[in-house]
Amino acid sequence: MKINRYEDISQIEREAKRDYIDRHSAFVHCEATATKGEKFKVKVKVGDEYKHPDDFDHYISWVQLWNGETMLAQASFLPGVQGGVPGQLEVDFYVVVSKSLKLTAHAYCTKHGLWQSEEKVVEVSE
Repeated sequence: MKINRYEDISQIEREAKRDYIDRHSAFVHCEATATKGEKFKVKVKVGDEYKHPDDFDHYISWVQLWNGETMLAQASFLPGVQGGVPGQLEVDFYVVVSKSLKLTAHAYCTKHGLWQSEEKVVEVSE
């Protein structure tokens, strides 16, 4: 399966392409440091500036949180979970960390496939 990745939309001139890339891309939001053994919040948001449809045949089916090659968590969705209106899907994951993380998120659009975020490095202290 092809994995689509975010491109810097500020460098893209066509509005339609900016919208397409942004609304499908997953973004990892969290602190840059965590404390070993404590619960750590990671927010994954699909779309930053643009909203994704929530139609029966075109919606975000799932969001996954990865640490390198290891999947940490997944949230699955049905069409209409956002009320059938375009929106920016957000999921909060809580993980207990023991070592530094290299986080990425994947989002799957039922019409446009798999999208991967940029990597976010989290340092862990004692």
